Amino acid sequence: MNGDRRAVRLVRLAWALAALAGAELVTALVAVLALGMTMGEVVSSYVLTNAVMGTGFAACGAVLAGQRGRNPIGWLFLAAGLAHLTSAAAVLLAVLGLDLGWPEWGVRALTTVFMAAWPWGIGMFLALALQLFPTGRPVTPRWRRLLVATVVLGIGFTMTMAAEPAPVPIGGTEVATYTGVPFYASVGPLWTVFNAGSLLGIAGALAGLVVRWRRGDERLRRQLLWLVLAGLAAVALNLPRWIVGEGPILLLLAVVLVPVAVTVAILRHQLLDIRLVVSRTALYLGLTLAVVAAYSVLVAASDALVRGASGVPVVAALLIALAFNPVRIRAQRWVDRLFYGSRGDPVGAVSQMSARLAADDLSGVLAGIAEALRLPFAALRHDGREVAAVGDRPESTHTVALAFRGARVGDLVVGHRYGERALSGADRNVLALLASPLAAALHASALSDELQASRERIIAAREEERRRLHRDLHDGLGPVLTGAGYKADAARNLVADAPERAGSLIAEVRTDLKAAVDDVRRIVYGLRPPALDELGLVGAVRRQCEALLIDVDLDAPPALPALPAAVEVAAYRIISEALTNAARHARADSVRVGIRVGTAVEVTVEDDGGSGDPWEPGVGLRSIRDRAAELGGSCRAGPGPNGGRVEAVLPLEVARP
Repeated sequence: MNGDRRAVRLVRLAWALAALAGAELVTALVAVLALGMTMGEVVSSYVLTNAVMGTGFAACGAVLAGQRGRNPIGWLFLAAGLAHLTSAAAVLLAVLGLDLGWPEWGVRALTTVFMAAWPWGIGMFLALALQLFPTGRPVTPRWRRLLVATVVLGIGFTMTMAAEPAPVPIGGTEVATYTGVPFYASVGPLWTVFNAGSLLGIAGALAGLVVRWRRGDERLRRQLLWLVLAGLAAVALNLPRWIVGEGPILLLLAVVLVPVAVTVAILRHQLLDIRLVVSRTALYLGLTLAVVAAYSVLVAASDALVRGASGVPVVAALLIALAFNPVRIRAQRWVDRLFYGSRGDPVGAVSQMSARLAADDLSGVLAGIAEALRLPFAALRHDGREVAAVGDRPESTHTVALAFRGARVGDLVVGHRYGERALSGADRNVLALLASPLAAALHASALSDELQASRERIIAAREEERRRLHRDLHDGLGPVLTGAGYKADAARNLVADAPERAGSLIAEVRTDLKAAVDDVRRIVYGLRPPALDELGLVGAVRRQCEALLIDVDLDAPPALPALPAAVEVAAYRIISEALTNAARHARADSVRVGIRVGTAVEVTVEDDGGSGDPWEPGVGLRSIRDRAAELGGSCRAGPGPNGGRVEAVLPLEVARP
């Protein structure tokens, strides 16, 4: 509740300051009309630029402060806007006061406000806002020192402007300020430091933006690109003016693009594909500067070598025209690589992924894809679930099917760049080239997960088997043998005195021993069926088939070579389980069992009772698969064209888990 009230108060304060800025703008417009100033006079006196810049900063600051009240950037923009508008309104009122004969103190006060107001915006508030962009916090806690230095130097810069003792020309009249100090010249080096130091805040802001770019994620970089675009536009429009000191004053209005770009970056950074706009702006701005510089150098050099030749500019233009397109192509490749990564170099993109694919790090591979193509999001899906993902999922995504050996093993899902509705052809080409190795990696990862799960089940089954043996021996066979021993001792003691009772005890001992033998046989059968030792694998399977009440056709060689014990047991258990499933669940009338031995033992069990529907995995099927996996083999089970089919391949070289 307190948070809601605080937010409401911040919104009201933001719009109150915006209303104050609007009142100052109206005051300046009224003064212009009252003075009858022409448009040329308004422009040449910098009144228009101050008013527009102040309005732009104040409007953007009000929007930011109203929607992101805890972010100080909006409040700094509001303060900068008020500084410029206060300066514009004060100087116009001072001129109007001179015309209307206002008291001298009033005109001096307005002139003092004019000199002390505008430096705050340029010398401190703008630099602080850029240092805090876009999060509202410094790059790191150590960067707070730069904020403190900017505040100190900004105050000093404002004092430098306000403390000038020389009168200020206002409307053709020299007007002295109240803040001018007579010893201004004696501390001239200090003012020089403050004037130069005012640039430190901007330079520090630029350095901080570079650090944020290098450390930031996709979203932060997109926000920074909005400011880069505004900066490029402002520099491109005002560079001649700043270099040679000449140029239209109205070009200074491009500075308003900075608060507009910051506002869009914080509130709507996904508005359009800012990468494309910035990359093309940077490309053609750089080419323009390069052409101008190259032309100037060629003309100057040629003129120095061949003085007075009238064709020097033409030759220079021809040379630049011939070199322009190759340079443009190389520059565009470099810029595209900077903003769009490796989408123009599919082979390079695959090469970047190779090391991460070899490391079997799917998250790292996705991070590499997102970084290489400058995508905001990438994910891998397998069996309807997301197995790895990086970045924030945007509203619009693109899916690439991943196929391995003709079978679809999953999907690669990537997010469209903000402002884009679809991927470009170059992006699709890179993703298509990455799909094959990525599908193999996903398939290998899925197999690894399945193998690990199978090994865990095998270990669990082994421990369960040991627990069963312990229970059977301890709770079953152990007490029976112990009781038989006690009865045998009692019978020996009663042989002389009570022969009938001794005979009865001996009969009980015989019964107990018979039960113990049965338990031993049951336990031994659980470990290894005796039929395998008596009849071999084929004979044991044949006996198992004869026990079923369905027709079984056994296709096996009359004699098999000596098989590893583990392979022999696994083959017998798999066939027995498959026969049981066919008799109990498939309701088959006939079953065909096949056994082949080559480099591996191949076992097949086919019945005619399959329904054709997908098989539901149960204990039996898991047991079959686990027995095959335990030996490093493979197993497939499911409905066939004429019924159910179980096929297992067991290598003769037994793999150990």
